[in-house]
Amino acid sequence: MRAPAAAQSEATTAARLVKVLGGAGAVAGLAIVTAFLATKPRIEANRARAVQAAIEEVLRQPDRYETLYVVNDRLAAQPPAGADASRLEQVYLGYRGATAIGFAVTAAEAGFQDLIHLIFGYDPATGTIIGMRVLDNRETPGLGDKIVRDSGFVAEFDSVVLPLRGVKAGQGQDSPGEVHMITGATISSRAVIRIINNRIQRLRPLLDAYRAARPEAR
Repeated sequence: MRAPAAAQSEATTAARLVKVLGGAGAVAGLAIVTAFLATKPRIEANRARAVQAAIEEVLRQPDRYETLYVVNDRLAAQPPAGADASRLEQVYLGYRGATAIGFAVTAAEAGFQDLIHLIFGYDPATGTIIGMRVLDNRETPGLGDKIVRDSGFVAEFDSVVLPLRGVKAGQGQDSPGEVHMITGATISSRAVIRIINNRIQRLRPLLDAYRAARPEAR
């Protein structure tokens, strides 16, 4: 049998090891939290700049834009009292001078690999998409990610009429709503088209109601 003194020594060593590992884990956790809190403002500032650049791109460089919030199935110029504005669904209304030129709208749905996050400009007066930019995606490198890299595909969303209809190269009829899908990335490019159509279908009543209530937004 093992001597009581030896067994007690092993138990003491194990307890000390647990304390050391626990202390090291606590220090590491504290370091991670501290680093996150220290970098969070910078991350949020970079994200805000990226969103601003995307809004300006899809609205073709407006003079200014205002942020609107989706609250109880309507658009509001201010978030409800006490609400965290960053957690509310948002759209952006751009102006050139005193004239509204359209809404910038974000959207996300599944692509081939994962969610595709994008933003697009929409002119409700003409029912057209002004421009589109993919913000984030994990589509297959070299194939699906052409929805970002293929400038010809991205340019197809300049002044295209809703609802959008994806067509394969050489098979379209040159109708106003046609978008030629990317060969080898059909699923991803079709997903972009679907995301925009679905988003407009949901938000169009809200956008139209806001414009009707605000003459300057027409």
